[in-house]
Amino acid sequence: MSMKALGLVLACLLLTASGCGSDDDGGGSSSGGTGSDLEVAEEGTLTVCSDTPYKPFEYPDKSAPTGYTGFDIELMQAIADGLELELVVQDTGFDALQSGLTLASGNCDIAASAMTITEEREQNLDFSDPYYDSEQSLLVPTDSSIASIDDLAGMKVGVQQGTTGKTYAEENVPEDTEIIAFPSDAEMFSALQGGQVDALLQDLPVNLVHTEDDEYAIVEKYDTGESYGFAVAEEGHDNLLAAVNEQLQALRDDGTYQKIYDSYFATS
Repeated sequence: MSMKALGLVLACLLLTASGCGSDDDGGGSSSGGTGSDLEVAEEGTLTVCSDTPYKPFEYPDKSAPTGYTGFDIELMQAIADGLELELVVQDTGFDALQSGLTLASGNCDIAASAMTITEEREQNLDFSDPYYDSEQSLLVPTDSSIASIDDLAGMKVGVQQGTTGKTYAEENVPEDTEIIAFPSDAEMFSALQGGQVDALLQDLPVNLVHTEDDEYAIVEKYDTGESYGFAVAEEGHDNLLAAVNEQLQALRDDGTYQKIYDSYFATS
C-alpha cells in the first residue's frame, strides 16, 4: 500500500462519524431538500393528485407539459422546478383525496386540489402553509328569483361531495331545501344548466367562472375564513412538506407567486 493510500485509510477511520467514504449524505435535511432527500414515490418525480376540472384551480390543458393547468398546477410546477423534480399530475376524485385515502395508498406524493385546511382533515392529512384564502358563494341563473340562501326554501341546491361548501349548505340552508351532492363541479354545473338544481353552493372562484357568459350570477358570498393548503399523507412526509413550504415562501419572496395569482384572480 502506498503512503498516499495509507493516509486516506487513516483519515477515513478518524472521520467515520462524518460518513467518510459514503455516498449517503446522512439522509436529507428537513428543508431545502431536492431529489433523494424527499419522500416521493418515484425518484426524480413529484406526483400530484388533483380533482379536475375545477377551474380556475386545476383543469385539462393539452398544451401544458403535464396535460393540466390552473392556479394550483402552476404553483406545483414552480415548486417541482425548485425541487429539481419532474411534475406528474393524476386526476383523482376529491372525496378520496380529502379523506386521506388516496395519499395513504401511495398513489401520489401530494394533493393540490383547492382543499380547505380543516381540523377534521388534519386527522388524516398534513397540510402545507396556506396558499390561498377563499369564500363560499351561491350561484343561480340570472332570471332566478333566488336572491339569498334563505330563498332556497323548497328548492334544490347542488354541492360537491366532501367539500366545505357541502358542509356550509347543510348547516345554513332552510330545513326544506334539498341538498344534492355531485362528484365534481362539472356534474354540478350541468345539473344547474339542465334545471335539475336551482342553485350551486361552492367556492367563490369556481362559481365566478360560471358567470363569464352572463347567464348565471352570484347572489351571495359567505366569508367562512377558509384557507387552502397542499396535503401529504399524515406519516412519513416531513421532509417533503418542509421543502414545499420553503418553496412556497421563495415563490412569494421573488414575486413568482404574485405573478401566478394575478394571472388568475386579478380584477384590473
